[in-house]
Amino acid sequence: MKKMTWNALLLACMFAAVSCNTSSDNDSKDAAEEQNEATFDDSNMEDDAEFAVAAADGGMMEVQLGELAQSKGSSQAVKDFGKMMADDHGKANTELKALAQQKNITLPTTLSDKSQKMYDDLSKKTGKDFDKDYMSHMVDDHKDDIDKFQKQADNGNDPDLKSWAANKVPTLKQHLEKAQSVRDAVK
Repeated sequence: MKKMTWNALLLACMFAAVSCNTSSDNDSKDAAEEQNEATFDDSNMEDDAEFAVAAADGGMMEVQLGELAQSKGSSQAVKDFGKMMADDHGKANTELKALAQQKNITLPTTLSDKSQKMYDDLSKKTGKDFDKDYMSHMVDDHKDDIDKFQKQADNGNDPDLKSWAANKVPTLKQHLEKAQSVRDAVK
């Protein structure tokens, strides 16, 4: 009887330990957002910090997917586009990190769970399937980025973040045009 009770207790403890371990505890983007909420506490800067966190996560994803495209792409156009993404977004990430440091904004240090899932999904693809899915994602992602960056440029509170976002919009538009062209070529 004691052995059954002991085993039941041990099993209950194991289930409790497993249920407490969730993946969102490790999400760097969520951690950065929480830190910024505590730092800026209802100030107008909190919205700007939220934009910076999202831009950093997206920028890191663009760099890592660009590197992936250079190694997994079957088309030279996809490989070249991936290099452009890694280079351009890498430079933008460096600028954003410096700006965030000046503004006391915490940025994520690793991909968010959502971005990591996108990377993992694409990394499993090969050949033309990779090319098509990567380029479709780049078109959709750049459309979304242009909207977010333009909104920050128009409505942001911090003049430096507004200016940084505004300066990135033309490059994002060029990326979108190139992504659409390459996507159409690899269909």
